Amino acid sequence: MKYFFLFIFLMSSLSCSSQTQPEVQLSEVASEKILIVYLTRTKNTKAVAEIIHGKVGGKLVSLELETPYPEDYAAIVAQVAQENETGTLPPLMTKIDLTQYEVVFVGFPTWGMQLPPPMKTFLSENDLSGKFVIPFNTNAGYGIGSSFDKVKELCPDSKILKGYSTKGGIERDGILFVMEGTKEVEVKKEVNDWLSSLGF
Repeated sequence: MKYFFLFIFLMSSLSCSSQTQPEVQLSEVASEKILIVYLTRTKNTKAVAEIIHGKVGGKLVSLELETPYPEDYAAIVAQVAQENETGTLPPLMTKIDLTQYEVVFVGFPTWGMQLPPPMKTFLSENDLSGKFVIPFNTNAGYGIGSSFDKVKELCPDSKILKGYSTKGGIERDGILFVMEGTKEVEVKKEVNDWLSSLGF
């Protein structure tokens, strides 16, 4: 009986060790091995990206399109809907050499309850195999939709970690940048808690 309990204890210890392994690895990742790439329209996702950058360091990069989306809200909604329906991947002006990075944060708003087409382009054109991929999101109050699942689908050989999401602006209603005042304080705390839970 004594040996049975010893066996259970050892198995539990091994189990706990394997669960915390990513935290140990992340805490040892040098700042220059971290990339934070984001897509933003109303600058709310950019604000979250900057909060993450303030905590973990790394390189901060905004995704830019070869042909920018229209400023008019109805026009961009129509264009994105067509891109999603046809599987169109809009060409990016932003080019990044990913070879030096071990951790890649990917940030984006929810568009049409999906991952925005430019982020689909980035994840489709770049090999993130073996890297930690960490999604973060802003949305108009309807959540992440299928966006986090799409990140997993497009990064099948990456180590996808728990993402973060928060309500941003509601462009349809003319509510644009909201990451200021009490909202900024709230998001900073949430992001810091989330990053700590990942091991940063």
